[in-house]
Amino acid sequence: MTTTTELEAAAFRRLLQHLNQDRLDVQNIDLMIQAGFCRNCLADWYREAAEAAGQPMDKEQAREVIYGMPFAEWKARHQKAATPEQLAAFEATQKRHGG
Repeated sequence: MTTTTELEAAAFRRLLQHLNQDRLDVQNIDLMIQAGFCRNCLADWYREAAEAAGQPMDKEQAREVIYGMPFAEWKARHQKAATPEQLAAFEATQKRHGG
């Protein structure tokens, strides 16, 4: 019998595959504008969960779990500079949602 935790873990792994393999065209700023979270947020949540479970983890370790490689490497390979339009949309979203 598959547990809820196993199903949640499988869905989480699929989300990471989608973000880091299938949709590399979607930048973190786009995710922040549209969904209010990004890959870095997932890493922060992962780190918080690890620490709550008694497993100390730093930001870079968590990001490597989420990105599947060191963040600096992922950033150099896949992250593009934000456009003025993206920055304006991000700022508007932050104001609207109190960020």
